[in-house]
Amino acid sequence: MPDLLEATLEMAAEYARWFVNRLAYTRQSDSPNRDSGRHFYYRPKKKGRALRLHAADIQRHLAGEITVGLYAINPRNQRVKWMAIDADFRSALDDLLKLQYELGQDGIQAALEQSRRGGHLWIFFETPVLARHARVYVRHLATRLSVQVKGSGPTEGIELFPKQDFLEEGQFGNALRGPLGVHRGAGRRYWFYGAPYNLEAQIGYLRSLRRVSEQQLDALIAGLPPEPQEDPPRRPRAFDPERPHFEILDYIQTRRKVGRNWVAQCPSCAAAGRDRGKDNLAISVEEPWKYLCWACCTKEQIRAALGAPLPVGTAR
Repeated sequence: MPDLLEATLEMAAEYARWFVNRLAYTRQSDSPNRDSGRHFYYRPKKKGRALRLHAADIQRHLAGEITVGLYAINPRNQRVKWMAIDADFRSALDDLLKLQYELGQDGIQAALEQSRRGGHLWIFFETPVLARHARVYVRHLATRLSVQVKGSGPTEGIELFPKQDFLEEGQFGNALRGPLGVHRGAGRRYWFYGAPYNLEAQIGYLRSLRRVSEQQLDALIAGLPPEPQEDPPRRPRAFDPERPHFEILDYIQTRRKVGRNWVAQCPSCAAAGRDRGKDNLAISVEEPWKYLCWACCTKEQIRAALGAPLPVGTAR
């Protein structure tokens, strides 16, 4: 149950120093999407403008009243306060424990957090470091340990947050659920393994961890090859009325690639005067017929806004 007395503003301020690198954030929906049953993340807005994260929001997150997602990269300097390794496959914990041990051999105290299907391994920096340097180091470590990184091969693997080396102006990257908050879908809090399962002990554990200095990271990546750059955003094909199936990329312009998705303005949101940030719609890169609106617009609403309504009787 929510407990604002246990989650103090002092805890929120300390948490912000460790995890908050920019004031843009996402929030997990309190109610599930009626089609998928999932609790999606969205960027909270008021009068069409995205809200900024405040200490009171973090306190509510720690109290379990809301759940926020945090962005790793600050686009003003392309630096990160933390690096997180997300794993949600069958052997996830085995791979995360292997990585945690090897990080320890390099003098890095990484914190292992529970998750719904596996875990998150967090690395904290003494001062913000360049995102590309943190990513190069972790990718090299995973390769050395034969731990598969998702997107670099045909099998499942770990995901690195941030997923980008740098962000262009107006980009956000991929948000990750803030630690110690309640997952709305699971209805429970996921703790770090290194301390008793209460907020005070968990905050104390995180406080005790030794942070990685930029000098230490520079020494670890000396001589390592840089990570390959991602592909440029895909542009939609010209619409062909003879094509027998619907292709959403025939109708919209993608703005950028974020992880495994193209990002674009949701046409249904736009018709309602929302999504001024033009980033509510996600379209799978590998399977572009799969798309969803983070503000929970339905496929019927999106198709209708595009002037290409679903045929009567068509399955969703």
